[in-house]
Amino acid sequence: MKKLMTLALAAAMMLGAATGASAIDFKAKGQWIMSFDYGMHGNFGESKAKNNSGFGKHEDEFEARQRVRLQLDAVASEALSGTVFFEIGDQIWGQDSTGGALGADGKVVELKRAYIDWMVPQTDLKVRMGIQGLALPSFTTNASQIFDDDVAAVSLNYQFNENVGLTAFWARPYNDNGGYKSQWSGKDYDNYMDNMDMFAVLLPLSFDGVKVTPWVMYAAMGPGMFDNAKDPGNAWGRASAGMQSGFKGTDWNDSYGNAFWAGVTGEVTYWDPFRIAWDVNYGSASYEDQKMNRAGWLASLLLEYKLDWGTPGLYGWYGSGDDSNPRNGSERMPVVSANGNNGFSNFAFNGNPYIAREGVLGTNMTGTWGIGARLKDVSFLEDLKHTLRVNFMGGTNAPKMAKYIRDYGNPYAKHGVRNVAQYATAYDPMYLTTDDTALEIGLTNTYKMYDNFTVMLDASYVALWLEDSRSVWGKNPGRGALGGDGVYDAWNVNLSFVYSF
Repeated sequence: MKKLMTLALAAAMMLGAATGASAIDFKAKGQWIMSFDYGMHGNFGESKAKNNSGFGKHEDEFEARQRVRLQLDAVASEALSGTVFFEIGDQIWGQDSTGGALGADGKVVELKRAYIDWMVPQTDLKVRMGIQGLALPSFTTNASQIFDDDVAAVSLNYQFNENVGLTAFWARPYNDNGGYKSQWSGKDYDNYMDNMDMFAVLLPLSFDGVKVTPWVMYAAMGPGMFDNAKDPGNAWGRASAGMQSGFKGTDWNDSYGNAFWAGVTGEVTYWDPFRIAWDVNYGSASYEDQKMNRAGWLASLLLEYKLDWGTPGLYGWYGSGDDSNPRNGSERMPVVSANGNNGFSNFAFNGNPYIAREGVLGTNMTGTWGIGARLKDVSFLEDLKHTLRVNFMGGTNAPKMAKYIRDYGNPYAKHGVRNVAQYATAYDPMYLTTDDTALEIGLTNTYKMYDNFTVMLDASYVALWLEDSRSVWGKNPGRGALGGDGVYDAWNVNLSFVYSF
């Protein structure tokens, strides 16, 4: 009898556990990408390998790669849920370090996002805590040119009515990655003064045919926030502070820095199908050492008209550039991490929707100007769309600054330079002066084979012209004049197969 009672009790406990578990609704999302690239001169020069003009420093002309993303949502109710988002890859076929070689045993599973969503009881205030995707607003490009990335944060969202909302967040991009070493005492302080904290407030306003979002963001930056960080060059370090510490002649930084950004973004669709969109952004970063200061702006405008067969559009942008004084800081807008999808460009800047090669000129558009035209989502056959882009662009930095980069801030100086374009590509975006120009042509074709399966064929080309006078970039030590065969045009063709659910 005791055994029967024990079994009955165990069964009841299991039934109760199953009943409790059923109250949680699990939802799964995912995406598989198989991507094949063939291209050349991704760094606008030849590969170091003899008789090989591959795409980049560490890539062959042809590369095959894949990526898998899996997201699991545990939904208890409309007021409470949790999300975990894993990424497997990018795995380059045949490459051991990414798990693409024979045996496929690489440790390539990454935590992309992990957060909880909850609502304050008896209110409409939504709270999200954890590693999440955050972005400042943008209506012209598909992503902000200041901040668009995954980050540990707490974000709040409240909708006052159908016209007015409010979003605020605190994010911590860097902390406890090494610490700080004092210039004055020479002592190392573990995990001290190495944090970066950002605070932002956005005010989305929506009316009939008009949307406007003013916003502000502040950041406190510790002098040791990049010590031992995994890849600061992909974000703030290379885009901002790293540039000053190069040719600007910056002293050792011993104090916290302050950064501030503000912008007004919006769109007008009142005269639909005609659409006007704009982004106006300003940013500054200041330190005790004025040579590290950085302040500038970036504005963009988009005009497009939606037709039955596609959407033609015209657009342009302008970002402030450095003046000719190397000791007064930088006049380019500081960037945290512009890792989103730039709608103006698939190849020159970050813009490819999947994992094709991109960003040959940089991740963002600061320090550049450009005008472009596109025919978007042109369709003559069912489920087949085409987008054609033509962009002409240049730099807004003073030509004199190129000489300082070449003579004092060149990270390749100790290793030998085979292509003068490497001077400019050491910065993000590529350091273009008012004497330098580039042309981009791109054609993207997408075919929806099934409801969840898309095939994309993208072909892109970027021609770059750098001023080769001695007062600017000078002659190419490896190949002769820049105007001749010293700089090669970059191009790439990508074929991607994408399964999403």
